Amino acid sequence: MRRNDNYLPVPGEEKNLDVDNTTARSNESIPMKNMYADDGSPLSSRLGPYFSDGRRRVDYVLAYQIQKPASIRRQSSRFGDNNFIRRLRRSLSMRSSRAPLQPKEDPEIAAQDQRTDYHEDDKRFRREEFEENLLETGLELEKDEATKISGIGFLKIHAPWNVLCREAEFMKLKMPTKKVYEVKQGSNLVEKIRLFIHKVTAPLHPKVDANRPQSIKSLSHPFSREKQHLFDLSDRDKFFDSKTRSSIVYEVLKRTRCTRAKYSMGITSLLANAVYTSAYPLHDGDIEGVNAEANDRKLLYEEWASYSVFYKYQPIGLIRKYFGEKVGLYFAWLGVYTQMLIPAAIVGVIVFLYGCATVDDNIPSMEICDPRNNITMCPLCDRACSYWKLVTACGTARASHLFDNPATVFFSIFMALWAVLFMEHWKRRQMRLNYVWDLTGFGEEEQEEHKDHNRAEYELRVMKKTMKLEQSSPKSEKVKLTCTDRMPAYLTAVLMMVFMILVTFAMVFGVILYRISIKAALHMSTYSAARSNIRATVKTTAAIINLIIIIILDEIYVAIARWLTKLEVPKTDKSFEERLIFKTFILKFVNAFTPIVYLAFFRGRLVGRPGSYLYVIGSYRMEECAHAGCLMELCIQLCITMLGKQLIQNNLFEIGMPKLKKLLRRRKSELDSKQEEELNKTLQRHEKDHNLGPFVGLSPEYMEMIIQFGMVTLFVASFPLAPLFALLNNIIEIRLDAKKFVMELRRPIAAKAKDIGIWYNLLRGLSKVAVIVNAFVISFTSDFIPRLVYQYMYSLDGTMHGFVNHTLSYFNVSDFQPGTAPLQPMHLGYKVEICRYKDYREPPSSSSQYELSKEFWAVLAARLAFVVVFQNVVMLMSDFVDWLIPDIPKDISLQMHKEKILMVELFMKEEQGKRLAARDNHNQDNCNSPSSATQTPPQPRSRTATHAVGWENKHKQPEENPAPIYKL
Repeated sequence: MRRNDNYLPVPGEEKNLDVDNTTARSNESIPMKNMYADDGSPLSSRLGPYFSDGRRRVDYVLAYQIQKPASIRRQSSRFGDNNFIRRLRRSLSMRSSRAPLQPKEDPEIAAQDQRTDYHEDDKRFRREEFEENLLETGLELEKDEATKISGIGFLKIHAPWNVLCREAEFMKLKMPTKKVYEVKQGSNLVEKIRLFIHKVTAPLHPKVDANRPQSIKSLSHPFSREKQHLFDLSDRDKFFDSKTRSSIVYEVLKRTRCTRAKYSMGITSLLANAVYTSAYPLHDGDIEGVNAEANDRKLLYEEWASYSVFYKYQPIGLIRKYFGEKVGLYFAWLGVYTQMLIPAAIVGVIVFLYGCATVDDNIPSMEICDPRNNITMCPLCDRACSYWKLVTACGTARASHLFDNPATVFFSIFMALWAVLFMEHWKRRQMRLNYVWDLTGFGEEEQEEHKDHNRAEYELRVMKKTMKLEQSSPKSEKVKLTCTDRMPAYLTAVLMMVFMILVTFAMVFGVILYRISIKAALHMSTYSAARSNIRATVKTTAAIINLIIIIILDEIYVAIARWLTKLEVPKTDKSFEERLIFKTFILKFVNAFTPIVYLAFFRGRLVGRPGSYLYVIGSYRMEECAHAGCLMELCIQLCITMLGKQLIQNNLFEIGMPKLKKLLRRRKSELDSKQEEELNKTLQRHEKDHNLGPFVGLSPEYMEMIIQFGMVTLFVASFPLAPLFALLNNIIEIRLDAKKFVMELRRPIAAKAKDIGIWYNLLRGLSKVAVIVNAFVISFTSDFIPRLVYQYMYSLDGTMHGFVNHTLSYFNVSDFQPGTAPLQPMHLGYKVEICRYKDYREPPSSSSQYELSKEFWAVLAARLAFVVVFQNVVMLMSDFVDWLIPDIPKDISLQMHKEKILMVELFMKEEQGKRLAARDNHNQDNCNSPSSATQTPPQPRSRTATHAVGWENKHKQPEENPAPIYKL
């Protein structure tokens, strides 16, 4: 496109006083249009996403800092060659004159004696060059420096029709054609059930796309300027929606580079070097207010981001239309995950209620709570603790039965199969979305063509390496960062990751010492209230401390993972994101699950026995589990961690942080709330969006859900209510995220994606690990296996009577090590000679006293056998379910095949119509001119010639073809 073809207003830059503005300009100069009248008021009062003429839509905005007097902010300037060359020479002369001094003096100090800072001048020079290059691509620009945001200027970018068509063809964007067909629903049982559920839940569906029938779908095809007649171009303004327009402009921005300087810089480098401070597409319009016009953003707020519609399904199609496929897939996955939590939560509540209903019939709990047994237990700590009665653990034993009962095993198997069903359901749902969103052909070739450009940090490192190599050898090949260049960063990352994991272990060990010391302190306390419920106090406070540590370390680990990833200088944004996800997941997973793993598998097993306890750091005796096992403590820790992370870290932070930032911004402002509200009403769309928070990606959203998925599946045997709490959290989380995306964040760039990427592999890995973890929790943490072994091997009548006495060993108090016996041996009112402790060991009267008994080895063998059987049976069932359910729904497979056939038929009819039209024209020419038979037949126009003629001539081609060709 030639620069003098269209009128491209580019107002907003200050006039160069060195240039005579009365001089006649060359033919290639770009005429300017002033956005403001003489009194400074805007020429157009329209506050929507449009240029000052109120007609051309703003497709993208670049913001930058300005430093100039207010008296000339509203003056116009021109992008003329003479003006530009004069600025270029002046900038280069300044750079050459300051080059030797730059390493020796601070540029900020040197700038105090001059009107224009060197760095600001250099930024302006790069902006001018970049904007000139944008104009060469055919984009239309308009500057706005007289804004109500102090010190910020805006460059508004509009893509005209020919640029949109050219880039859409280059990007191979699939656009709907005139051809439509009816989507027939499947006739099998599964599809009939799905359609029945869809009809029953019709009131729960959002009220969007009501005018378009669900059974009609347009045939899509990659856009081509030569085949514009295939597409419905009756309304050009709506053919490319705002999401597509912004993504097209973003692709042009990524390809455009500043090359006049010694090293080229793209938009990422310009943003990293603060040449531009931000770059973002605009939201469609306002949400609230009398003058708010109907738009997709307002519709999303009403039908998605409002808490009043929490019970409805999400408008996934509208989310994809507004935010793009990548964001749409995240919310679709979150919706499927939340939907699948409903049956898991119902079954978990049933298991919990079963435990409540059978607690009074549980024989081991009844034996512990029976005071007639009069069982004296050994002290729980050295010296400070005394002997105690087993009956005092009655409450803990009854509470443990709520989570440690036969239904827990069934629930563990159910959740393992649930995880597989969830993954299969998501794959089918994802395939259906790919079909509806025309992503079935988005394969490796398209992903390779749309791969990310180099990151700014990578280009900067390559630039520094190039400069260093040029000093030693001027002629060098293309420079890139090698593994050797990154080796220090890799070593730093590995060492820091190991160090952070050790810090997590140290924190957990610190909480262990806290539990040991606080338990001894409470036993020595003179207050009866402090001694009344020591176990519950220690468990709860330790769990709360663990939660606080987890939340604090999570925030630290996120910052450290980002810093380590930046040190590695990944080449592309995709590589950066994958490395960041890996580091963050490892650190967060270890941080969240280390206390839980300790309680489940290590506490109570590294204790020793009375008279030969295991000590750490001198006199700290390792803590024991309660008689009913550590499952109750594991449940408390899991409950507090899960609820705390969801309530505080996920929801409270997401609600509170934006309000806190808004409050701080309001306190810094000199205006009161009413004045600020009135000012906000007069802001342009790009100014309002500039005040919103930047979009930082979907990784934080996915990460918190992946950790929650781990909480739900990994230790579900100890906490059946975990799916219920996750369900309640996700219902709120969906609306919180929706409100954040619609109201508090700038609009993200629409990114194409056909799946959720690495997150699916993490989910699948967690579901596999969950089977093994739950097998070990059931067999080693709970008393399920010891109860079975006793009932079928040692019970005289085949019942659980006598089970508690069977699990307790005897200890002669005279065998205590010196200095470890209780200080108050008569605490119970009588002298204790024999105390009991939970373990399978020989009695003091045996020849091998205190050695592990044969019952211990029998129980251990049963536990290991259960782990092997449980793991293999559940894995086999999971693989069978995976094989049984096809990844692609049958009706979708048939519709995809039908689409291909219709596409072939469409092009065959098109070619046939062209041949018929060419033959008719040839016969008509023969009738009109007899001599025409000897002339050369007309050659078809080339692609270049077609583009030169313009789309106005090409869109008339459908009139030559029969109309029924493009109708069903």
